[in-house]
Amino acid sequence: MSIRRVALPFPGGSQVRLVSSLVCLALLAACGQKDQPAGPPSGALPVGVLTVQPTSAPVMVEAVGQAEGAREVEVRARVGGILVKRAYEEGGSVRAGQSLFELDRAPLEAALASARAQVSDATNKLEQATRELARTRGLSSQDAVSRKELDDAVTTEATARAQLQAAQASLKTAELNLGYAAVPAPVAGMTGRALKSEGNLVAVGDSLTTVVQVDPIKVRFALSESDEAGFPGGRFVPKAVQGVRIVLPNGSAYADKGTLDFAATQIDTKLGTRSLRAVFPNPEAAVLPGQYVRVRLQVGTREGVFRVPQSSLIQTDQGFVVMTVGEGDKVAPRPVKTGNWDGKDWIILDGLKAGDQVIVDNLIKLRPGMPVKPMPPGAMPPAGGASKKQG
Repeated sequence: MSIRRVALPFPGGSQVRLVSSLVCLALLAACGQKDQPAGPPSGALPVGVLTVQPTSAPVMVEAVGQAEGAREVEVRARVGGILVKRAYEEGGSVRAGQSLFELDRAPLEAALASARAQVSDATNKLEQATRELARTRGLSSQDAVSRKELDDAVTTEATARAQLQAAQASLKTAELNLGYAAVPAPVAGMTGRALKSEGNLVAVGDSLTTVVQVDPIKVRFALSESDEAGFPGGRFVPKAVQGVRIVLPNGSAYADKGTLDFAATQIDTKLGTRSLRAVFPNPEAAVLPGQYVRVRLQVGTREGVFRVPQSSLIQTDQGFVVMTVGEGDKVAPRPVKTGNWDGKDWIILDGLKAGDQVIVDNLIKLRPGMPVKPMPPGAMPPAGGASKKQG
């Protein structure tokens, strides 16, 4: 509301400027009286209450982690040739041993046939050299041939045997190369995009795609020195970890529990953190490599604490407060010291005692000292029920 100034004439010819704030104040007072209730409330406000009792709760340490595949394998060609077929769907899941690519088999089949012919030829030569050596030895025993001729026969037979072994090795290589024309998935997992398309000439060692094993999934994270202070004894001990869980990016808790499978033995001097890794079952691929998640480590159990719903806490500049039912069923604010979350509850470390009645709903309507009617949370009357009856 703006303040308008007016000029009123007075005897003597002078004018005095009066500010019409008195009019404004009168209007504001009238509005205030209109907004105030006609009288005191007809009864105490019904509120749902939770009677707290001391209990135990897990001691949790939380950190940000990033998922990675249990195995990330780069699929490479083991022989050269023309790529004739991509046998998988990019981005899909594959079984271990499933064919991913096929190379042109014709040159490899020809090389195999040539290797078999070389083995046959080497076999014949060895048989001939063996017969010649037997005859030469018979003649040598009768002094019918010279010592040199016997040595030559022995050498020829040994050379033929070595040539047969070399031909057999070449045959084995040709058989393997023909088998390498089909490029299989080395592990079960999720495939990446194809790096070579059909028709391309592939060289030995060329990368074709990647396969990431996502079941199980691993999560890398780190703990700072302040995080480690939350462990029993004030330092990290792998054996003290009683369980590992993760919270997904959408805020939902991952169902399966994990285990810690790696902990660095030293602190990173640049970051001041210790690297750790946990492994989780992931049969439905609910967690993908590269995703960021919240890792929650259970490092112990704390006794004599209280649980209250997260919605029952009020945050102030001085910390957290809960509204309790005090003497005479009147609202009594109670400062509390909070621990970590556990499910839908806050863990209260200090500020409550056994039997306290913590108000869990209608918080926005409460004022300190206000009379209330405690009720179990499930017994609260529906909102707006009174107004409906009056109407």
